[in-house]
Amino acid sequence: PPPPFVDNAFLQTYGGSENDNGFSVQQTSDGGYIIAGYTESYGSGNADIWLIRTDANGDTLWTQTFGGSENDYGNSVQQTSDGGYIIAGYTESYGSGNADVWLIKTDDDGNSSSWTFGGSESDYGYSVQQTSDDGYIIGGSTSSYGNGDKDVWLIKTNSSGVLIWSKTFGGSESDGCKSVQQTSDDGYIITGYTESYGSGNSDVWLVKTNFRGDSTWTHTYGGSENDYGHSVQQTSDDGYIITGSTGS
Repeated sequence: PPPPFVDNAFLQTYGGSENDNGFSVQQTSDGGYIIAGYTESYGSGNADIWLIRTDANGDTLWTQTFGGSENDYGNSVQQTSDGGYIIAGYTESYGSGNADVWLIKTDDDGNSSSWTFGGSESDYGYSVQQTSDDGYIIGGSTSSYGNGDKDVWLIKTNSSGVLIWSKTFGGSESDGCKSVQQTSDDGYIITGYTESYGSGNSDVWLVKTNFRGDSTWTHTYGGSENDYGHSVQQTSDDGYIITGSTGS
C-alpha cells in the first residue's frame, strides 16, 4: 500500500528513461525546494549534474544540467543568501585530472559560474555550505594531495569561488569526508571515514577545525568492521550529531 501521507504532503518523481538520482535537497525561502543530483536522461552525455527547482507542491519550475561528455555528479546543494544556489560535486569532463571537485554557483534562474579544484589524480566534492563571510566551504576527498591513498579535503573559497585555503587530513590509508558544516565558533566540523586511524577497516571520523582549517581535535567511532559517517550537524547544546552506517 502507499505510505500514509499527512495533510499537504506530496510525492513527485523527476526523470526520464535512464538513471536519474537526487542526492541533496533543501527547502527554499519561498517554500519550494531545490534538488541536486545527476541525470543520464538529459544533458550533454553520460551523467550530468541535475538541478531541479520546484514550488511548494513539488511541481517543477525549472531544471538545469551541468556537464560535458564524461560523468559529472552533484552531491550537495544549498540556497545562498542572494537567493541563488551553490552546488558541490565532481566533474570528469573538465578540470585537470581524472575527477575534479566542481563548485557551481547559480542565480535563482539557474544561470551559473563554476570552478574546479584538483590535481592529476581523482578528487571529489561531497558537501558545501555558504559561510558567515559569504564564501563557501567544501568537504570532499583528494588523491592528488595529502599523505596517502586518499585524504579528507577541506576547501575554503571567497564569495567569488577563489581559493582562500585548503587542508588535507589523513594518514597512509584511505580517508574521506562526506559532510562539513561551519560551527558557531566559525570553525568547521567534518565527518566521513578513516582507514588510517581507529579500530579497524573503516571507522567514522569526526574532525573539528578552527576558522583557518587547522585541526583542533579528532575522534573515531567504530569497531572491527566498516563504519562510515555520512552527515554531521552542530546541535543546540554545541555538541554534534552524526549519522552514518555501521558494519560492526
